[in-house]
Amino acid sequence: MNFSRVNYVMEDAAAKMIVHSSPYLCLFYPVTAGLQGTALGSDEEEIVLIVFVLIDSDSNKVVNVLQYVVKPRTADINENILSEQCMSEAKLTEAAVKAAEPLETVLAKFESYVRTFVQGGDRPRGMIFVTDGQLPLRQCLHPEACSKNIQLPEFYESFYDLRKEFSSFYHAAEEMHSIRAMVEYLGMLPNPDLEPIEFQAEDVRDMLNLVLRLIADGHKFNQLEVITVRLEPGICSKNEEVDSNCVVRARGLPWQSSDQDIAKFFRGLNVAKGGVALCLSPQGRRNGEALVRFVNQEHRDMAMKRHKHHINNRYIEVYKASGDDFVNVAGGSNNEAQAFLSKGGQVIIRMRGLPYDCTARQVLEFFDSGNNPCSVLDGEEGVLFVKKPDGRATGDAFVLFAQEDDATAALSKHRELIGTRYIELFRSTTAEVQQVLNRSMDPKTYEQQQPLIAQIPQVPLLPQHIITSGTRKDCIRLRGLLYEALVEHILEFLGEHAKNIVFQGVHMVYNAQGQPSGEAFIQMDSEQSAFLAAQQRHNRYMVFGKKQRYIEVFQCSGEDMNLVLTGGIPAQKVLTSPGMSPPGAWDATNMLPLRLTEAPAPLWPVSSPASPPMAPQRAAPSALMPSAAAAFPHHQMLLLNPRLAMAAAAHYQQQQQHQAAVAAAQAHAHAQVAALQRFKSLQMMNAQNVAAMKRSWEQAFPAGAAAAVPAPIKRPSNFPQTAFSAPPPPTNAAASVATPVMYQQGPQFYPSL
Repeated sequence: MNFSRVNYVMEDAAAKMIVHSSPYLCLFYPVTAGLQGTALGSDEEEIVLIVFVLIDSDSNKVVNVLQYVVKPRTADINENILSEQCMSEAKLTEAAVKAAEPLETVLAKFESYVRTFVQGGDRPRGMIFVTDGQLPLRQCLHPEACSKNIQLPEFYESFYDLRKEFSSFYHAAEEMHSIRAMVEYLGMLPNPDLEPIEFQAEDVRDMLNLVLRLIADGHKFNQLEVITVRLEPGICSKNEEVDSNCVVRARGLPWQSSDQDIAKFFRGLNVAKGGVALCLSPQGRRNGEALVRFVNQEHRDMAMKRHKHHINNRYIEVYKASGDDFVNVAGGSNNEAQAFLSKGGQVIIRMRGLPYDCTARQVLEFFDSGNNPCSVLDGEEGVLFVKKPDGRATGDAFVLFAQEDDATAALSKHRELIGTRYIELFRSTTAEVQQVLNRSMDPKTYEQQQPLIAQIPQVPLLPQHIITSGTRKDCIRLRGLLYEALVEHILEFLGEHAKNIVFQGVHMVYNAQGQPSGEAFIQMDSEQSAFLAAQQRHNRYMVFGKKQRYIEVFQCSGEDMNLVLTGGIPAQKVLTSPGMSPPGAWDATNMLPLRLTEAPAPLWPVSSPASPPMAPQRAAPSALMPSAAAAFPHHQMLLLNPRLAMAAAAHYQQQQQHQAAVAAAQAHAHAQVAALQRFKSLQMMNAQNVAAMKRSWEQAFPAGAAAAVPAPIKRPSNFPQTAFSAPPPPTNAAASVATPVMYQQGPQFYPSL
């Protein structure tokens, strides 16, 4: 049987002569390959069946029934598509789904039908959908169409919720959660007029019966639900009260996401005006989080069901947030920002990297030149420069544009020049404007941060000649690396760009536990090399065995690199301290390694200095150096969080004292062994020498002369394993000579007397 379209016309000749005044009602019932009912759309499964039933509300008769089986995009990849719940509620088979047409084709066919037979002809009429609750359109069709870049016609942006219409007309005391509950509430029997129609899903028959019953009882559908497909700009003040039941926090967003991108992720749900606030890091950069404010709690609850849904290949976490959280991020009190945002521009572009003496006229000329010119809203009044409290420029500015089409033209000028500086352009939001302006006018923003470690000299964790500095963007930052990735894998990932890496230019970043953080910094030989590497390798996949992950690659400066590698501590101008050689004259043998690992084969012929000896008597270092950097110039760097430095220094001192005590205990154990050997030699003599044998033993070990063996030192929990962990001492070397004496060669046991 062909389920793609079933027509059932119940109009007679007299009904066709009626002059129609009200729009058609159209039942919309989708079925996905996964969960149904109250969980519809929460698992991101694709639509596999759509049923449309067109009803003439004037005559209370069915005009047409159209049923479409839909082929999901995963049909050619997965052998089994349909869940058990899907097959039990809809008369579908795997073969029928794989032989069907894709969603865009099905929607185009229905749109053509509506344009021709509903909105066209001699008596054109409108059409409004009726759905079983909010989920079919808000959580199912709109998100899937948005992810597949399908442009939906306007008639998908409004509908009647059958559950709300039913409850308001019949004054139901309890909330209706399903079609079956509404049928049982009225005690309805099957409608014999609908028996000839064969429905793919039996719930559609009951839903149609309910709508006809409502119309017959005199109900007029009037609670129109509207779906907002575009985020409207709005301003939030610091004094505004925001309902905590309407706010969520989205985490894991791509850093380049705009407010419109986040609104697309929540497509189908109505976000309040200016309801997307991108969160910024202390350095003023986006940190991958956003606070989203919805029009009511119902939409917030539906947003929570999109937890771990995806934007491209990234899953997004969605959590509840408070109204105060939203106000703290999006609220502003800066009069200049308020006046700028009140101009009503549809697009806000953030400019970064401007010359400090740049003027508004230069900004206008920047956007008005080139192949894609665009006009700034209100001329020079549409440019807002970000300044410090003393009036000095920060190199940032915000620019307003009137139309959404201007955004594409404006962003096409990304990295073009003003003077000799290239300018970075980003899509911005009203909340970001207020955050940046509030922060720029706060004097505390520009105060030097307090050092994280006050007890030890503030020195960089790497020699300054290894880590670059300055504002030249000749570095790239890799994010999302596999934890097993080594330098060799990074070079393979970069391909031909690896030849532009400078000597000792690959820096692996480790977290506070000494584990790989999934990030790396790479120094290139020029800004152009860094730009090409970031442009051509961004979001490409790194393969490691059966694993593969896409890697984000960003161009950055040495200053950005320093900030991350030193844990937020600015690089000090004084690079030397007691016990530390100045840059250019440092010696690998004067450094205490943090970790010694086997060196990989050199990437090109080099002369590597010898590995430093493991001497327990060495003094604690005044600066922590990576062992691989000292022993093997091309080995991956070990970068530790500076919070560990205090614990590390104290631990090294304790460790050296412990090793000295262990050495003394081992020397005492050797003396025991020598005495035991002499004792056994004397034992083989005759009985007259027993007294002499006892005297020899007592002279070697008088009472109370046993060496005190220290207890093992407890390692700080947050400090990584090092190569200087000495073997534990004997628990009681003087009590029994059968106690194992630990040597570096392994344990040796001696029999007791």
